[in-house]
Amino acid sequence: MSSSAMPRSLGERCFWFGGLLLWLNVGSSGDASLTPQPNCTDFQNANLLRGTNLKVQFLLFTPSDPSCGKLVEESSDIQNAGFNATLGTKIIIHGFRALGTKPSWIDNFIRTLLRVADANVIAVDWVYGSTGVYFSAVDNVIKLGLEISRFLRKLLVLGVSQSSIHIIGVSLGAHVGGMVGHFYKGQLGQITGLDPAGPEYTRASLEERLDAGDALFVEAIHTDTDNLGIRIPVGHVDYFVNGGQDQPGCPTFIHAGYNYLICDHMRAVHLYISALEKSCPLMAFPCGSYKAFLAGHCLDCFNPFLLSCPRIGLMEQGGIKIEPHPKEVSVYLLTTARAPYCVHHSLVEFYLQETRNKDTNIKVTFLSSNVTSSVKITIPKQQLQGKGIIAHPNPQCQINQVKLKFQASNWVWRKDRMTTIVGRFCTAPLPVHDSKKTVCLPEPVNLQASMTVFRDLKIPCI
Repeated sequence: MSSSAMPRSLGERCFWFGGLLLWLNVGSSGDASLTPQPNCTDFQNANLLRGTNLKVQFLLFTPSDPSCGKLVEESSDIQNAGFNATLGTKIIIHGFRALGTKPSWIDNFIRTLLRVADANVIAVDWVYGSTGVYFSAVDNVIKLGLEISRFLRKLLVLGVSQSSIHIIGVSLGAHVGGMVGHFYKGQLGQITGLDPAGPEYTRASLEERLDAGDALFVEAIHTDTDNLGIRIPVGHVDYFVNGGQDQPGCPTFIHAGYNYLICDHMRAVHLYISALEKSCPLMAFPCGSYKAFLAGHCLDCFNPFLLSCPRIGLMEQGGIKIEPHPKEVSVYLLTTARAPYCVHHSLVEFYLQETRNKDTNIKVTFLSSNVTSSVKITIPKQQLQGKGIIAHPNPQCQINQVKLKFQASNWVWRKDRMTTIVGRFCTAPLPVHDSKKTVCLPEPVNLQASMTVFRDLKIPCI
């Protein structure tokens, strides 16, 4: 992954990315920016051709002045800038910057963190060292890790405990965080990796990349494992969102340019910001694979979390309540295409009264408040039960109807299209700990091939 650029016009730049020449208007990030005030410091902008020198800035943001980044270098700077050693400290580390510009998401991230957490927030600006050629940025990871480690020593002298430090690293910044954690022998409180970078790291040693030994609790959110993100587990808990790739709402055609390349990768950042706002839960479930999860084979968090399902956000240790933490547990969840992204997962099942000599495919659709969600479940031939997982933006008690359609194959004979099956439909919200949550339609359902049947769902709110 390399980039080079030349000016086209004021506010526009181009760069090579994977053999593509992409022009971008960089005059506006699209996000509302924190306007620097007097005595406040903003992120640097690097020259694309000379951006590989490591010029690190540590910018402190506090609850009392969330819009002002104070440049802190020495211990006296930290104290004078309003740092509170009795609070937790969140350290944000961005990743590779193809254009040498400030990350467009950073201001919103800082604002949200300070709004929901009573903490010091320190943004690490290493735009200079992360710009230009990707492999040069990779070469700077160890150097940056050392600089951040030296900075943390100043915080520890002020009375900050190692366990109160939470590093949030984006892409390449996740591995920087892992490097810092390695230097502190895994005693930092927490590291959150937001789609940790894949190129140059998938086959790297544990000492070179983020891993579960780098902090007391390490989590990673994977959203682009087939391109820019790492595809292997790297923490105690690894969230593979929508399977870890091809996020809903992201462009599917290369004509979208830079957004086609970066949308899946950056979804981890936007998911995390949304989770911080706690508008609804982003709960995930451990499973052997994404396919097994979608097929309804993993319905709770008993193994290995003893029913404490992990959640994305600022819950202590992801909401996991067991010690010691198991390592490299892959957990899965579905999302919507837009913020707040969260859904309510439900198991859906259909039980045939009689077995058939061919697979039976049934499309299940939940309807509520003009919102629909669908999933296809398959009952294998000579079996009676089919099941799957459906994701809906609203909780089950707000679902008004379920729509069932017996899907016949296009090539079957006309007389087969008149086939009718009879069975029972049931559903239960995840996690499913026992059968008490399961709700079934009161009467068996007759489904004729290619015909749609509607049934009311009446599930009480708990």
